Amino acid sequence: MKKSVNITKEGKKELETELEELKARRPEIAEKIATARAFGDLSENEEYSSARSEQKTVENRILEIEDILKNAKIIRSVAHSKVVLGATVKVKVDGKEKTYSIVGPVEANPLEGKISNESPIGKALLGLAKGESTTMANGKTYKVVEIA
Repeated sequence: MKKSVNITKEGKKELETELEELKARRPEIAEKIATARAFGDLSENEEYSSARSEQKTVENRILEIEDILKNAKIIRSVAHSKVVLGATVKVKVDGKEKTYSIVGPVEANPLEGKISNESPIGKALLGLAKGESTTMANGKTYKVVEIA
């Protein structure tokens, strides 16, 4: 049995858009391969090797996205009294406020403030209520200021 993948509605839309864009690239890549094939000897044809490599990368990503979407479980966004998957939480750490969205591992992007529920910080924040705090192994304390 396949494992379900937790994902937000926005994350699902982003993946669907990426999938459409990748599928739209197929004819362009096929054209590159056909053009490179016309150059002759394929064993020393860098253009052909490059086009085939690009095709493999695109096709693998298409399969990956289709698998994610097939097994996707949409995270419902509702008001929360505790930090849960799908919540946006504002925390105070080292005197600074930071905002994190708790998402599944597929959507995680720390640079955008999206942290996985399976990451150390994500795990530590899950279940906390406003005003509660947790101390990480590195000694930093994260105090929940707001949950949305």
